[in-house]
Amino acid sequence: MKLKNFALLAGAAGLLAACGGSSIVEPADLNDQRVFFAFNSSEISKEAKDNLLGQALYMKNHEDVKVQIAGNCDERGTTEYNLALGARRANAAKEVLVNDGIDAKRISTVSYGKERPLVKGTGEEVWKWNRNATTTVK
Repeated sequence: MKLKNFALLAGAAGLLAACGGSSIVEPADLNDQRVFFAFNSSEISKEAKDNLLGQALYMKNHEDVKVQIAGNCDERGTTEYNLALGARRANAAKEVLVNDGIDAKRISTVSYGKERPLVKGTGEEVWKWNRNATTTVK
């Protein structure tokens, strides 16, 4: 199950960071890399920035790779509001990559708003997973 694997990877990364290791880790693959957001926010957290800097490292080491970052929201709010918030999330993630030296032409963004939830259901335990920006290789 993807969500269980993600939780295991997130826990391992947290353990490494707590042990004094670098919190910026190049992923083995960029597909389905996700950073998460607080409710009603497009602010990049420290954890999200570290994840994105790892993605930037991957892109520096694989100069032919182009990605798309999709902004997503939980089910609350109107379709229009969530499309705008998803766009802000995708662009905030892109900005971290560009500020770290990745050519903006290699990164496209899209917003799916609340239309493509990662986890179906209701309540904060579900919503927290759906507030994300997801990177995929194009």
